Amino acid sequence: MKYALITGASRGIGKAIALHLAAKGTPVIINYLKNAEAAQAVADEITAQGGTAELLPFDTSKPQETEAALDRWEDAHPDDYIGVLVNNAGIRRDNVMFMMSDEEWHSVMDTTMNGFFYITRRLLKHMMPRKRTGRIVNVASLSGVKGLPGQANYSAAKAALIGATKALAQEVAPRDVTVNAIAPGFIETDMTKDLPQDELKKLVPAGRFGKPEEVAALVGFLVSDEAAYITGEVININGGLYT
Repeated sequence: MKYALITGASRGIGKAIALHLAAKGTPVIINYLKNAEAAQAVADEITAQGGTAELLPFDTSKPQETEAALDRWEDAHPDDYIGVLVNNAGIRRDNVMFMMSDEEWHSVMDTTMNGFFYITRRLLKHMMPRKRTGRIVNVASLSGVKGLPGQANYSAAKAALIGATKALAQEVAPRDVTVNAIAPGFIETDMTKDLPQDELKKLVPAGRFGKPEEVAALVGFLVSDEAAYITGEVININGGLYT
């Protein structure tokens, strides 16, 4: 059986993606780092609606921890594989560069970019054998497409994720694995609750922030059979803010 692993799925966009994929009939693996209670609530919501969900806590920025967690899952599921990967885990440590600390820079890069590398490298070997298909969706950001002041670390990490998406898509396309990125703009999540929404909405042609469910629907399409010929793309979902 093919499973979907969503990193950072205990809240926000990751949670919405897990709920959406599970509702479409895909068993989901909910990765999280610290908030076990929130992750369990997502799993309970999925199972209450008839779906299948499992929890898999690990820090995506730590290669040994990532390998150990996936070893455990694979040992418990000898007849299954992870055929859908959504690299959603990410953190913000906003600051202007001349005041940015080493920790603020490296923590953002480690979670977003290194985390993508460690987990994607490991799972590709299970997606690439013949008679299997693979779908990888990397959650980038408007910040990685155009850059945003105060987010040099976050913009750099997300821009690197976009570059890796385009390169990897060409490597694995012959094995029926697609790799795409989505670049959300302002979405109503915990990561944007501290932003001046009333002012920012004036910049968005659609006049509002997006909903996590709208992002999840895009991911749902990209991992479907109907999207098998779409790879190496970066799809903006931002209400017309930047095209």
